[in-house]
Amino acid sequence: MISPDKIDIIEAEANPFPQHECGLFGVFGHPNAAVLTYYGVTSNGPGTTFLQHKDMGLVSQVFGQDELARLKGTRAIGHTRYSTTGTSTIKNAQPFVVDCVRGQMPIAHNGNLINADFLRDELERKGSIFQTTADSEIILHLLAQPSENGGNVLAALRRIQGAFSVIIMSERELIAVRDPFGWRPLSLGKLDGAYVVASETCAFDLIHAEFVREIEPGEVLIIDENGLRSERPFPDARPAFCMFEYVYFARPDSMIGGVNVGKVRMQMGRELARKFPVDADIVVPVPDSGNYAALGFAQELKIPYAHAFVRNHYIGRTFLQPSQLIRDFDVRVKLNLIKEMVAGKRVVVLDDSIVRGTTARARVVTLREAGAKEVHMRVSCPPHRFACHYGIDFPDPEKLIANQMSMEDICKYLGVDSLGYLDVEGMVRATGKPMNRFCLACFNGDYPLPVDPALDKFIMEKREQRAKALADQEAHPTLFAGLR
Repeated sequence: MISPDKIDIIEAEANPFPQHECGLFGVFGHPNAAVLTYYGVTSNGPGTTFLQHKDMGLVSQVFGQDELARLKGTRAIGHTRYSTTGTSTIKNAQPFVVDCVRGQMPIAHNGNLINADFLRDELERKGSIFQTTADSEIILHLLAQPSENGGNVLAALRRIQGAFSVIIMSERELIAVRDPFGWRPLSLGKLDGAYVVASETCAFDLIHAEFVREIEPGEVLIIDENGLRSERPFPDARPAFCMFEYVYFARPDSMIGGVNVGKVRMQMGRELARKFPVDADIVVPVPDSGNYAALGFAQELKIPYAHAFVRNHYIGRTFLQPSQLIRDFDVRVKLNLIKEMVAGKRVVVLDDSIVRGTTARARVVTLREAGAKEVHMRVSCPPHRFACHYGIDFPDPEKLIANQMSMEDICKYLGVDSLGYLDVEGMVRATGKPMNRFCLACFNGDYPLPVDPALDKFIMEKREQRAKALADQEAHPTLFAGLR
């Protein structure tokens, strides 16, 4: 998603393990489509060749005036990638493009498919050759499969399961899709008579587009020269919007479900203050996603609020880093402390979440070294105890600190004088919406769309077969030499 430190409209991968959730952006019918999208595939319409440019790095690094000038067209789609499935390499960078009976079709996908291994194996048996390790490519191969109707998009979409917001572009139309559970956000806007689709409404603000409405869960919205048309190809499902969008991923200036994200975070801070009040001299947020919750916490308890931590915006989110060594290094350079603000004071540190505990513990050490008299930790969401199957890169449960330790042990590990997490009820109450509208699986283990046990077995068997094959090759290298 588009996050507080995004550059311009959307941000591409900053390093092999970038810091943000995927973001989507699409334009139909605007002469400056590529400039508005600032990343992606562009077209002038039927009979023309799609143009594409993508690379690793920030959008401002990847795209200059020459690249944008080459991407001429009235429609475009763009994508920023954060890899929950498939490694972070240029070959996995989206949009992907397929040639099928409908012509060329680029696609950009945000989310995670839980039946990806099953579908990939099925497609490979039918002769499909995959170029990437991303689950998003599976959708392309499904689109390319022959059917009685010839490249039936709706039939292909019915095969996939999991969390997905998707933008597909054909020679004549732009297609925006949201899974029936509505895990990932997707909205429709309008600019100078052209339609715009984006993961977050703040992108519309940046280009001065008018917000029209959210694309509904289970909706396939088709945009062409005749306007808008909606299809409903999926079976009904209960709403399961990802709660972590409100807590962490979405930008505070975005609207989700008609509610401002920053306002929700402030209310989470107020709820937290009422549940775990503390006598303190100063409330210090962990920037940037902890800022608004800390402000609400401070206002509720009438404690001074101060930005004692100064963020280095060139360092990514550390819970997504590939190794403990790199995470430890990032912790030291990500935030710098203004020591004079905390010396001799009772400090409340407010963070949006604690995943592994590495960064939180390092911040406490820094505060103690700076002379803080007391350090109290408050967290504006419940403890993460379960893995996410739907597109957020939470690690295996055994790597989640709240899954492995009691609250008392976490408090000791972090080295704080007190610790308080917001509960599920208070977190949801802050949104003003009912509990049954959200996916809360990472907090309570209640998965709206469980992974099929048979599929789990299938995946494990396939992995075991591959591991056995590799072991056989290593044990008998001369036997397999002619097959290489």
